[in-house]
Amino acid sequence: MRHNYYSKSYREQNQIQLKIAGVALLINLVMLAIWVVSGFYLVFFLSLAITLSIIAPFFDVPSLKKKGSLIYYSSLFVAEKESKGVVKIHGGSLFDYVFVLDKSLDGSQRTNFILQQYVEGLLSLINDFEKRQNTTVKIQGTSYIINHRTASKLGLKVVKTDFIQKCILVLNYIPLSISNSFAKRKLSFPNLRNSKTFKGELVELIKRKQDLQNLNNKLQRRTSSSI
Repeated sequence: MRHNYYSKSYREQNQIQLKIAGVALLINLVMLAIWVVSGFYLVFFLSLAITLSIIAPFFDVPSLKKKGSLIYYSSLFVAEKESKGVVKIHGGSLFDYVFVLDKSLDGSQRTNFILQQYVEGLLSLINDFEKRQNTTVKIQGTSYIINHRTASKLGLKVVKTDFIQKCILVLNYIPLSISNSFAKRKLSFPNLRNSKTFKGELVELIKRKQDLQNLNNKLQRRTSSSI
């Protein structure tokens, strides 16, 4: 896995987190001063909520990975530890985008690379559970990037997004917007109406393993030729 954060030493990782926390603290101290001077308290609380939502993955994701609660199957594809026969999958967070995406790539190249990492992650997940001889699990995830057609190719079915997941998406709209803008290399706001929840049986994904491998190879060639 190629990830510029995890390739750093433990000390360097801590320094990065301290810098991020320091910048967030400075911003909120400025907002606090504005509150004291103007009496407009909403500025401070809004700033606090936004900065916390933005910096959260820079602390949560490495911590969950260290605990084994999150497993990286590719640089931009993670899965939660299996629970009650269900494995919840996630695309890369803003944290991953910052440390993984090549800054020289344009928007379309980055989008292609992100999709390739999704497919590569699914293949790694399939191989992992096959080795464990545990192929009866179900896969579940939510994304605003993958459409119906791509989901079908991956062996996943679209289901209704539950209320809790919708609330999570709304609360994380700002970091999602930053991630989307980072991926497309221009200001871009995701349409949450396009977000979809995908479910599937691992055995169905296994049946499409060769198709997934072919798709992964195709996306890799496209990424390589565009660099």
